[in-house]
Amino acid sequence: MPAAEPLRDAFKDMGDAEIERRAATDPDAGAVPAGFRDEADAVLPEVKEQITLRLDAEVLRHFRSSGTGYQTRINAVRMSYVRAQE
Repeated sequence: MPAAEPLRDAFKDMGDAEIERRAATDPDAGAVPAGFRDEADAVLPEVKEQITLRLDAEVLRHFRSSGTGYQTRINAVRMSYVRAQE
């Protein structure tokens, strides 16, 4: 996935009132139910372990050709395999 474009200055300079106004008129911006944060639990991501892993050159070329974040994508493919086996 390519990196997101940086925010334009118009968005950076937008005040809270304008942000609230736009959010109120956005049909995709749902309201957070009252008390949601009172009952929500913070879930920390599992720490990744650093290892040495040997991959076929063709596999590595494929993932590297898609740009930065290729190691994350390799991990996602491997995780989907693990979940499919469970």
